[in-house]
Amino acid sequence: MNRIIKFVIVDIMRNKVVLAYTLLMAILSWGVFSLEDNSSKGVLTLLNLILLNVPLVSIVFSTIYIYNSSEFIELLLSQPIKRSKIWVSLFAGLQFSLISAFVIGAGIPILVYAPSGFGIIMLLVGIIITAVFVSIAFFSAIQTRDKAKGIGVAILLWLYFALLFDGLVLFLLFQFAEYPIEEAMMVLSAFSPIDLARIMVLLQLDVSAMMGYTGAIFRQFFGTQSGIFISFGVLLLWVLLPFLF
Repeated sequence: MNRIIKFVIVDIMRNKVVLAYTLLMAILSWGVFSLEDNSSKGVLTLLNLILLNVPLVSIVFSTIYIYNSSEFIELLLSQPIKRSKIWVSLFAGLQFSLISAFVIGAGIPILVYAPSGFGIIMLLVGIIITAVFVSIAFFSAIQTRDKAKGIGVAILLWLYFALLFDGLVLFLLFQFAEYPIEEAMMVLSAFSPIDLARIMVLLQLDVSAMMGYTGAIFRQFFGTQSGIFISFGVLLLWVLLPFLF
């Protein structure tokens, strides 16, 4: 199992896409903090970039890698190795590689310019969002053997979580504005890992104007620290459940 993980990590680290992703995150992170005179403003600017780019790269690259590794997986299946070990090894190798790319590219400047609590939360959010969308990629890739269809599903899932979900929340909010729907909206927010990640950071920064409706509800019901822990717990479920399914 350790040999498979090591092979996957070495194979991915040689990939030019991962190297370009690391370089892109480094340029964006150092550039944002260099332009902003306040580290909190830099974190908020970088948050929006991370919540768009990290899920997209994680889900698309992981999906493509799984399809391209089909022959390697079939070779492993011909050996006396449990299927669960092969699947876990691929998952661990992809997770480690993409998380390392994020930490090297964005994590170092975050810790340099914002070494306090919200900087650590920001780094943690990037790591767990990477893990979530690698897990979703595994789930979407195994649903179909058609590579084009699988990549299309991955991109559609990213579009839903990154853009369409907020529109859905606003639509429901306007349609049922006359009813007490705060608790329902709070539950609904758990169905978007990107929304939960944004709430985690904004609760730590205590930026009320930028929290959005679901963030304000989290703060109202749970407070700052409890809201962060609950968001983190639900994000862990987003890592585990798609992979287990």
